Amino acid sequence: MSALVSLSERVPDFARDLKLNLGAVLGDGSLSEPLRYAIALACAITARHAPLRDAIEQEARARSGDSADKYIDDARAAAALMGMNNVYYRFRHKIGKESYSQKPARLRMQRIAKPATSKAEFELICMAVSAINDCETCVKSHEHVVLEAGLTDDQVHDAVRIAAVVNGLSLALDDR
Repeated sequence: MSALVSLSERVPDFARDLKLNLGAVLGDGSLSEPLRYAIALACAITARHAPLRDAIEQEARARSGDSADKYIDDARAAAALMGMNNVYYRFRHKIGKESYSQKPARLRMQRIAKPATSKAEFELICMAVSAINDCETCVKSHEHVVLEAGLTDDQVHDAVRIAAVVNGLSLALDDR
């Protein structure tokens, strides 16, 4: 039995829908399987739920074959970079002062330009993480980039569904 299946067996009855939803969002959709698991992993890292993170990473490695390392690396990078960017841009947005908006961020983000996978996939992972971190500016920016790169509304929608389920599961599993 995989670690993810084992962990999902621990989901409390009140969160049964989340357990069922996890299978649905990771099982099929408009995104490739490696990308679905990369998004789920980045979201579990963002939700700071180590058992869920470890179980998703193990499943990603088992399902993604030769491409696993690059997707896992991008998931980790996206979670870390958005951990920085979402705080900064959320602050600027919430304060709403023009003086802060005129200042350069001066925060290095070279990885966004040179991901291990593709720019569109990396941006989609970043968008999902930004949704969890509630950074409106970042969500809009990443969504714009992925659509311009040729991804679809369905792919954006599926990424956010994964983020929502993983975030909800992290909360349900912490309740035990």
